[in-house]
Amino acid sequence: MNQQIARAIATAFAAGAFVAAGESLAAGFSLPEISTAGIGLANALVANPEETGAFAYNPAAMGFHETSSVALGALLINPNFSVRTASGQHDSQGAEWTAAPMIQAALRVNEDWRIGLGITAPFGLETRWEDGTFPALSGTVRIPVPPPLDPNVPRGQPTASKLEILDFSPTATYRVNENLSLSGGLDIYWVKNAQLDSTAGRLSGDGADLGFNLSALYRHEAWSFGAAFRSGATVGLEGDYQPLSQTLVAIGRLPPGQNAEVDVDLPWRLQLGARYAVTEALAVEIDWTRTGWSAFSKLEVKGTQTGETIFTDTNDWNDSNAYRLGVTYQVLPDTQLRFGYSYDETGQEDAHFSARVPDNDRHLFGIGVAHRLADGLSIEAGYMYVKANDRTISSDTPYRGGDINGTDAIDGDYEMDAHLIGLEIVKAF
Repeated sequence: MNQQIARAIATAFAAGAFVAAGESLAAGFSLPEISTAGIGLANALVANPEETGAFAYNPAAMGFHETSSVALGALLINPNFSVRTASGQHDSQGAEWTAAPMIQAALRVNEDWRIGLGITAPFGLETRWEDGTFPALSGTVRIPVPPPLDPNVPRGQPTASKLEILDFSPTATYRVNENLSLSGGLDIYWVKNAQLDSTAGRLSGDGADLGFNLSALYRHEAWSFGAAFRSGATVGLEGDYQPLSQTLVAIGRLPPGQNAEVDVDLPWRLQLGARYAVTEALAVEIDWTRTGWSAFSKLEVKGTQTGETIFTDTNDWNDSNAYRLGVTYQVLPDTQLRFGYSYDETGQEDAHFSARVPDNDRHLFGIGVAHRLADGLSIEAGYMYVKANDRTISSDTPYRGGDINGTDAIDGDYEMDAHLIGLEIVKAF
């Protein structure tokens, strides 16, 4: 039995390296859909002691399960970003479908202790704007223009922006008594690929850093209450910078190609929830999530050869809230239906709006199903539709070169929606 579990965990390790999320589908560049149950319940799972899909949201939930288990799944994402600017309607040219891993292994050591390992993609980003989307920034060769633009400052329209992040999360859970479970662990963030390209140059890199997580789950009769905290992390990325115009390099308007480095601040996350079992078949959960986006204040890329700043993005985001509702209904002894809704606030103000992360408040609608088979197997599926509120940017800050965020150079009407599909197989031992 333990050999089976060990093989399953090893498989989870190997499978987790296949791909990371490519799109931001909740506030900022967060991707909170980290289990198939979470997709169906719109991520309202922090107070759920019943579902294995809750382990990724609150590892303390492992303490209420008497078996070991392995869940192997994938999240498929079909995102749609578009903007209407002075040059017309433009669609982001990212991949039509991307995939992210959802893997969770839980080992029951004894009556009191459980250990777990999760492999998920909690953050992701990809936007690809063709040259010409933002007229004031388009092109790499400067032509004379009237004030206030400086004709000697190279343009830098955002083109490709991509952030692929995997979180390897080992945890240990202690069952204090029949009502209370506590957990603690690490979040090992691996930025598999970071890309910040513009019409002036290309930037790419990777890196890793550590965070930690703490969680608790309390159950009393029909009620259960959960809390989970994941710390922030600062991932130091190292990579390459390549200018696209050697002419601008020669006249000193762009730095030469060289190794580069940048710190990416990932936000902390706090989730609190309460769940009530209305009947043996029906349960309702309400959650609140706070995300520390104020940590994501600036991206400053520095060249290791010259020591000068190559690229700066000022963000100055605010901490934001999400409000989640999840409903489970045991329609048959072996079949459960799931429904969810979430409202996720953006932390991005107009003052530093970024076309790389065209964020806004979002509505998430989820539906899912889980069915138990024989021999401890079960299959799960979920679907989510994400619709961001349309956002019009009409800035009073003229672009004069340098930092683009929040200037009139990226004025436009932005739209986003997405379709998510989750599939998962769970084996209990």
